[in-house]
Amino acid sequence: MNEAVVTVIGFVAQDPIFEVLASGTSLMSLRIGSTPRRYDREIGQWRDDDPMFLTVTCWRTLADNLQSCELQRGDPIIVTGKLRIREYVKDGQKRFSAQIEATTVGHDLSRGVARFQRAQRSAFPEDRREADDMADRWLEADLDEDAEELTTQLTDKSENIDDTDEDGDTPPFRAAA
Repeated sequence: MNEAVVTVIGFVAQDPIFEVLASGTSLMSLRIGSTPRRYDREIGQWRDDDPMFLTVTCWRTLADNLQSCELQRGDPIIVTGKLRIREYVKDGQKRFSAQIEATTVGHDLSRGVARFQRAQRSAFPEDRREADDMADRWLEADLDEDAEELTTQLTDKSENIDDTDEDGDTPPFRAAA
């Protein structure tokens, strides 16, 4: 199976949602917006093209670490992960959504500064290993159910985002400087 690994540079378009599933697995979902800029030679200026919005899912330790970072809407970020195209049916019509299952998320340091802090690990690594092994066994048994539940939740949440202003226009989004 081929996997498309992508990197998207953009901004947090919606405040992240953190939850712990019934299995005990941490999950964070967020929306990233990316607005490509092009130089228009006719007018001699840079202009923004149409923004693209993707749902990003982060699992386990990455979700926990992002929760402690307190990402907010507008923060400039870089996301790397596996591109997933999800198919679903709404109002009797087949639709598709693009999502990223993140492996790495970080602030875009070309737009600001950050201070790195190592995540605290358990003082008893054998306890952590045992917990990870148990979680992996559980996940292998129920992965399909979790994926279906997550896809439904994320699709429902992302469809409720209204990116229009009072006139019904979509505003040009830019990462916070």
